[in-house]
Amino acid sequence: MTLLALELKTPHMEGTPLNASLAQALGSQWPGYFSFVTSFFTVLVMWVHHHLIFKHVQRVDNFLLFANGFLLLVVTAVPFPTAVLAEYLRTPAANVACMLYAGIFVLIAVAFYLTLLAAFRPAVLDPEASATTIARLKRDYLLGPPLYLAATIAAPFSPWLSLAICTGLWIFWALSVREC
Repeated sequence: MTLLALELKTPHMEGTPLNASLAQALGSQWPGYFSFVTSFFTVLVMWVHHHLIFKHVQRVDNFLLFANGFLLLVVTAVPFPTAVLAEYLRTPAANVACMLYAGIFVLIAVAFYLTLLAAFRPAVLDPEASATTIARLKRDYLLGPPLYLAATIAAPFSPWLSLAICTGLWIFWALSVREC
């Protein structure tokens, strides 16, 4: 998650900077701050959900390890679309930047669902895991791929709609974490 902060840049100004000019330069970088904060909380929610899944695992096997490895691969890619979004959100290229940004979350949602399926097989699942909890998580995680795909498809038409869908999903995922 700390890699996300690498995209926060110090403004460079000509001459001797004044308080007002530095404040204006810092303020003009709001897309970078927005992208950083939303992506940080998104990765935090993913980390909490990862913990929630593995809390119900009694043992691991190769299928679970590879599914989890795929999830880690796509999660570590989050800083790149975050940087692209921060750079291009206020430009005519915002549509493509939002498409890339939402697109990575399609992959993450698919990876999460694969990890969940791998973790909730009888061979690795804790036999004392609540059947109700497992069913709820499977149902909730099925929402991710099609809704993030909708955000990706919306991006060429409305970058802000795309970001609104992503933000709504992050709020959903944050609120869906319950003690299980």
